[in-house]
Amino acid sequence: MKRIVVIGSSNVDTTLHVEDFPKPGETINASEVSIAGGGKGANQAIAAAKSGANTYFISRVGEDSFGEFIMNQLKSYGVSLDYLETTQGQKTGHAYITLNEKGQNNIIIDHGANYSLSSADIDAANDLMDQADCVIAQFETPIKATIEAFKIAKKKGAVTILNPAPAIEKIPTELLKHTDLITPNETESAKITGIEIKSDADLVINAQKLHNLGVKNVVITYGDKGAYISSQKIQKLVPPFKVDAIDTTGAGDTFIGFLAGNLKKDLSNLEEAAKIASRASSIAVQRLGAQPSIPTAKEVQDLMEN
Repeated sequence: MKRIVVIGSSNVDTTLHVEDFPKPGETINASEVSIAGGGKGANQAIAAAKSGANTYFISRVGEDSFGEFIMNQLKSYGVSLDYLETTQGQKTGHAYITLNEKGQNNIIIDHGANYSLSSADIDAANDLMDQADCVIAQFETPIKATIEAFKIAKKKGAVTILNPAPAIEKIPTELLKHTDLITPNETESAKITGIEIKSDADLVINAQKLHNLGVKNVVITYGDKGAYISSQKIQKLVPPFKVDAIDTTGAGDTFIGFLAGNLKKDLSNLEEAAKIASRASSIAVQRLGAQPSIPTAKEVQDLMEN
């Protein structure tokens, strides 16, 4: 069975359900308030586990009840907690989400214990990297730890996937040279490249800019328009599965977890893995919440076959 290591954030998501987003200075009522597990790292780890991979999560939670909640959530989905640590005196990361009736969201994050993840945590998982087929990371934890993880992963022959979210304009060259595949959405890609994506042609230009930064394989997720793949062998927009979205929270994380879970180590099936990941995301957006919305491998397979 495939082994995936995810380095990243653990958050509790508090979602305010509203008719529409408030304007500056406006007070509105929430129709509902819901709490669920979240954080890009945790979401991607759960998605990878639900895709059928043995999944290990390197992360930090706080010394509070939310930390226990996160650990119980991860364990219930089959994610290994052997490398998840509690930071004494810190609180667990928290995301505050406003979700409107169109399924769109705004998110504010209090990082909490996520920012205490260190290179020492990565070094402590050195033996784990020996067994890894794929290592995934995002930008909700310190970049220094991610660089250390990718350097070790490449030495040991694992595929490295960088999800540059939240986006930053200047990604360290040392990280990019150890990245096999970068997976921004269209907004994140535009922030990195400086070129806004308004058309399919802009996708091509963005992908080339990302290649120029040193990454050979690019997948730009493009919302309800699909996902653009660019590598030495393929440049193609994979069309989406059309559905009525009610909550897009965690859809990108679902995509990445299932992409990693289905990707061969030589990336020769990148298009097919992206199609499976796109189908998984299409299921997730039809459900509320980030982690609760992630489908099982069987759900995805059944829809792919039909």
